[in-house]
Amino acid sequence: MENINLIDTFSEFKELKNIDRPTMMSVLEDVFRGMLAKRYGSADNFDIIVNIDKGDFEIWRNRTVVNDDEITDPITQIPLSEAKKIDDDYEVGEEVSDEVKFLDFGRRAILSLRQNLTARILDLEKNNIYMKYKDRIGEIVTGEVYQVWKREILVLDDDGNELIIPKSEQIPSDHFRKGDSIRAVVIKVEMRNNTPFIILSRTSPVFLERLFELEVPEIFDGLITIKKIVRVPGERAKVAVESYDERIDPVGACVGMKGSRIHGIVRELRNENIDVINYTANNQLFIQRALSPAKITSIKLIEDTKRAEIYLKPSEVSLAIGKGGLNIKLASQLTGYEIDVYREPGGEDEEDVKLEEFSDEIEEWIIDELKAIGCDTARSVLNLSISDLVKRTDLEEETVKEVVNILKAEFE
Repeated sequence: MENINLIDTFSEFKELKNIDRPTMMSVLEDVFRGMLAKRYGSADNFDIIVNIDKGDFEIWRNRTVVNDDEITDPITQIPLSEAKKIDDDYEVGEEVSDEVKFLDFGRRAILSLRQNLTARILDLEKNNIYMKYKDRIGEIVTGEVYQVWKREILVLDDDGNELIIPKSEQIPSDHFRKGDSIRAVVIKVEMRNNTPFIILSRTSPVFLERLFELEVPEIFDGLITIKKIVRVPGERAKVAVESYDERIDPVGACVGMKGSRIHGIVRELRNENIDVINYTANNQLFIQRALSPAKITSIKLIEDTKRAEIYLKPSEVSLAIGKGGLNIKLASQLTGYEIDVYREPGGEDEEDVKLEEFSDEIEEWIIDELKAIGCDTARSVLNLSISDLVKRTDLEEETVKEVVNILKAEFE
């Protein structure tokens, strides 16, 4: 019965894909030798033959034949009379090999060996999974969603290993169900309580970088390099690219014919708006490109404090800032400059009124919402259509119409 249990254990372990055959053999022999040393005091004179494929094993004890009255060590020596019971031809000085029956060790010893064997092999398996994924940090992996919890998603890879995507590493609009295929990048691998903990991310800039490498052959081949990526996951991203071949347009190559290459990336990232920008060492030009689609009139750089003063027409301010200030925030992160936006001097002949002046008629949170898209005066709001205001802010159409009517009344 116990022998069958141990053979079952072998059949479990030979299915493990992360452990090579020599390592498995070494661990099995080591565990057996530990048991023999515990029982006999030493395992040096034992031969252990393990057959993983068949799931069986043999233990042979080697002892030297001595006269019955000369025996000093029963572990390594065998009396001549006992040796002749095995074979009449044995003589003093010869070596006798006899098989040790596993069942003779007793039920408790066999159970202990099985538990020890199980623990050793599983520890080895865990360590191999840890080492495998530690070498894959920064790579995209594809898995199947096994369980969706409030704070994380449990994913299984092709080998059945468990991977985790915490809520903080999921795109806000991500929605997965059990059985769905999912792609993410490995960002952290660590051991917790002797168990490998593999963390994946869909919000990391590295994930976006790897997606570009998959979709754009020129990036994979090294003809185009990604200089920097900044993103607000699920909302907007800016990618600065540079070409080492003058014949290749890096932006065009990344976007593809009619957006064919970037479309797959945008879909994977839940319709994240991706701006691909041609990198340049000219800081003024780089800032100008980073603030696209806004058209800048002039730029003043203050290198000591890494600030940039941007002057543009009133109609371009909201474009430069973007919805919720995302465009200017990402442009600042991409270029490394703190960007201040100013209206072009002399750009407005008509009188204007700051939105703060309407605080008794318009709620403060609505004013803050309008200022977040670069509209800090009455005319800057009125220069935009109602549909544009609704699109750029989180305000309801009725609220926007009410605000517009209040502002129009000021100039009538």
